[in-house]
Amino acid sequence: MGLLHSIDFTSWQNLLATVIGLALFTLIGVGIRLLAMVTIQQRRERLNRQINERVRTLIAAYRTLGGSFTGDLTVDPMHLRDLRRPSVPPEGEADVLDLSADKVARSDRARRIRDAVEAALSDIVLLGTEEHVRLASRGARELVAGHPVHTQELVISLRAFIREALDLAPIPADIELPAQGPARPSASGGGKGERGKEEGRQGGGGGSGMGGGMGAGMGGGMGVGLGSLRHEDDPSSGHGT
Repeated sequence: MGLLHSIDFTSWQNLLATVIGLALFTLIGVGIRLLAMVTIQQRRERLNRQINERVRTLIAAYRTLGGSFTGDLTVDPMHLRDLRRPSVPPEGEADVLDLSADKVARSDRARRIRDAVEAALSDIVLLGTEEHVRLASRGARELVAGHPVHTQELVISLRAFIREALDLAPIPADIELPAQGPARPSASGGGKGERGKEEGRQGGGGGSGMGGGMGAGMGGGMGVGLGSLRHEDDPSSGHGT
C-alpha cells in the first residue's frame, strides 16, 4: 500500500518517471545480486579446485609412502658413493667401490625409492596440515642425516586426513592394519620401453627398405620405358614408319 501511495497518478509524466525509477531500482538490485552470486560461485569453484588438487597430491604421497606392506619398510638414505667397502684397504692401495651386480641393483632400487619418498615429503611440506609438515620435516632431517626413515606415522596421519576430506568414515578400531612402508618401484616399465624402441628401429629399417625397393623398381621401370620409346621414334633405328 505504501508503494501505491508513493506513485503519482496526477499526470502521465509523473507516472512515467515513477515507473522508470522503479525499473532502474529493480535492475540495479538484480545486477548486484547476480554479481554477488557470480563472485561467490567463482570463489567456491576456486576453493574446490584447490581442495581437489591438495587431496590428489596427498593421495599420491600416501601411495608413495605407504604402498608396501611387506619387505623392507624403511627408506634407505644411502647413495652410490656410500657403498665403499667398510674395511680399511691395505696401505698403498686405493679404496674401491663394491660394484657387484647384486649390490648395484639393490642400490639402484633403494635410490629410486629414496627419490620418490623425497618428492612425496616435499609435496607434503607444501600442501599438508601442520601435523603432516612436522612429520615430513622430521623424515627429511633423518634422510639428510643418513638415518633410515620410517614412514608409518606419517602414513597413518595422511590416511586419516584423506578419509575425512573425502567424507569417509574412519577405519574401525577393531581392524588391525599391518605396518606400511614406501612403495617398491616396478622394473617392468624399462623393459617395455626398450622393446618399444627396438621395434621402432626395426620398423624404421623395414620402411626404408620398402621405400628403397619401390624407388628402385619405379625408377628402373620408367627408365626402360622411356628408352624403348626413344628407340622406336628414332628414324635411324629402322623401326620408324
